[in-house]
Amino acid sequence: MPLLLLILPALLFAATHCQPDTYPNCDRTFSCGSITNVTFPFHGGDRPSHCGIPDFALTCRTGNTTELAGTFRVLQIDQIQKLLLLARSDLYNNTCPSQFRNVTLNASYFTYNTLPQNEQLTMVYGCNTSVFNSTERDTTEFGIRRDNRIKCNSTDSNLSSAFYWVGPLPSDPILKIITCNISVNVPMLKIAGDRLTNSTLSLGEALMQGFNVSYSVRDERLCSQCNNLGGQCGFTDQLICICGDRVCPFPVTLPPGPSPEAAPDGNRNTERSIGLFIAGAILTGVGLGWLIFHCRQKRKQKLALMSSQTASKDISSSPSMRGLLSLPWNHYTKSIPSYPSTKSDFGRESSDFGVQVFSCAELEEATNKFDRSRELGDGGFGTVYYGVLSDGRVVAVKRLYENNFKRAEQFINEIEILTRLRHQYLVTLYGCTSRRSQELLLVYEYVPNGTVADHLHGKRAKSGLLSWPIRLQIAVETADALAYLHKSDIIHRDVKTTNVLLDNDFHVKVADFGLSRLFPNDVTHVSTAPQGTPGYVDPEYYQCYQLTEKSDVYSFGVVLIELISSLPAVDTNRHRHDINLSNMAVNKIQNHTLHELVDSSLEFNTNGSVRRMVTLVAELAFRCLQQEKDMRPSMQEVLDALNGIKNEDSNAHKVEIVDLCMDDDAGLLKGSMTSKSQDSLP
Repeated sequence: MPLLLLILPALLFAATHCQPDTYPNCDRTFSCGSITNVTFPFHGGDRPSHCGIPDFALTCRTGNTTELAGTFRVLQIDQIQKLLLLARSDLYNNTCPSQFRNVTLNASYFTYNTLPQNEQLTMVYGCNTSVFNSTERDTTEFGIRRDNRIKCNSTDSNLSSAFYWVGPLPSDPILKIITCNISVNVPMLKIAGDRLTNSTLSLGEALMQGFNVSYSVRDERLCSQCNNLGGQCGFTDQLICICGDRVCPFPVTLPPGPSPEAAPDGNRNTERSIGLFIAGAILTGVGLGWLIFHCRQKRKQKLALMSSQTASKDISSSPSMRGLLSLPWNHYTKSIPSYPSTKSDFGRESSDFGVQVFSCAELEEATNKFDRSRELGDGGFGTVYYGVLSDGRVVAVKRLYENNFKRAEQFINEIEILTRLRHQYLVTLYGCTSRRSQELLLVYEYVPNGTVADHLHGKRAKSGLLSWPIRLQIAVETADALAYLHKSDIIHRDVKTTNVLLDNDFHVKVADFGLSRLFPNDVTHVSTAPQGTPGYVDPEYYQCYQLTEKSDVYSFGVVLIELISSLPAVDTNRHRHDINLSNMAVNKIQNHTLHELVDSSLEFNTNGSVRRMVTLVAELAFRCLQQEKDMRPSMQEVLDALNGIKNEDSNAHKVEIVDLCMDDDAGLLKGSMTSKSQDSLP
């Protein structure tokens, strides 16, 4: 071993100097406009081309826009799900391009035509329109209408008489009565296509929504292995693993790729062979040294185990120790909050929890050792990571910040709550680590489309995908989940838009039950110190320390106002009277200025149906935000009201909607709706 330690520095020096090709700056990320912190397989800007694959080249244009392959505008990149949101650059806010062309992405890396979130849009130009002047035939039977025309301000004959189709092309008979010179096919989001068909979105706006693209890199598992070994993945004419600015001196599953420039005399290949030989010698020496060390450690552990077994027999024979060991776990761990688990615990722990118990090692592997690039967000008392289990399940893993008695209590609380509940709008708990584990980890189903907060005023807000019908559906499904909790005698206690997750179809999954409380059915309230998130906490609970189901109702009222306004619950940049959104909303409603609160993208001032429904939801939110809990409806009443608004039942039409001028007899504008700001809470 001493001899090996002496020669290792010399071998490492020789190995590094036999690799003359350099690949610098691959530890840098690419940022441009709203696209930030992009890594392999992408490259661009100050991230060199050898740090990514040619088909993933990003270009930063003026106006903070980013393009892929010089053809597609990049609206969003999700490197966890490996998804892109792209739009045709030449058709962005433009339905009449200067050149007509069909462009595609390399099918070896990108998939989009077969994704269920997309559908096909076909635009045709220079068409024979005589059929539309005929009264003998209605062309709507072939999927084309007169209002499907594309308007182009040009004298170019190729631009006149243009139309579009959404979805599959019309059947063959249409081709016999209409002919067009040019056809352009473009994928688009299905949700945008539906709005285009329903005339709630223009063609230009629909094209600006873009389309989803999933991407993959062949043998990308090699990049995971490279990253685990401390390297950075790069690309010449195949994947390479880069350490610092050179090819790593250790092999991965496939050999490193050749340098981008071929050596003229073959000396470079000889040098690389020497480098690989020396690297192999180094690995062999290190392996032998580790084996000797491992054997010595195993021997020490064996001797220690024999000693501890002898001692444990003496301890267990003591009557006082037998009494201590018979204590239940929840009593015993108050004095010993955490200690390492053993494999023998897992079966018993699983039956205690009623869910699968994972080892810390399994979840470390699933999350790539809790890689920061896999962080999905904050889960209240811990960070949530994207993970893939060994059986292929995609999961979200919450890692609690600390392992102490308070965190263990929240850990057990969330497990006990979720294992007794089953509801389509509640997040599913797959499992957890042992409660005796050194780390407290919870494993949930992965909900891929972010949170409601992300889409309203967060990183996904610019996508514009939350139309009013979707927002109303989110409100209904969230209320459904909370009403179910209350029927199950559970108060969530942390209802907010960051705890409402969305799947790819924008269906709700309510999450984060660390603060939830089981509410005994024979009491009116639970006395407890206020906890929750500023801006959402029931003021009566905050002042009187009395937690009730109506506390969730108040928080949900704030969520309703967020859905209407797209504003965060607390914003210190607003006027001091409006920092708290609930205060701001109450003042706007009382002053009959609801229009100043509503998100302008919801067409509140131009669409009568939207105006009516938004006003009804605002009225309902106003009732939820009453200072006194007895003035608030129950969550079941809230759910019934939202379903009535959604279904446009007869009761929904009885409310005045012009100025939100509610009858005094209704009592909604009465009472003390004072604008008291809430202090920061624990």
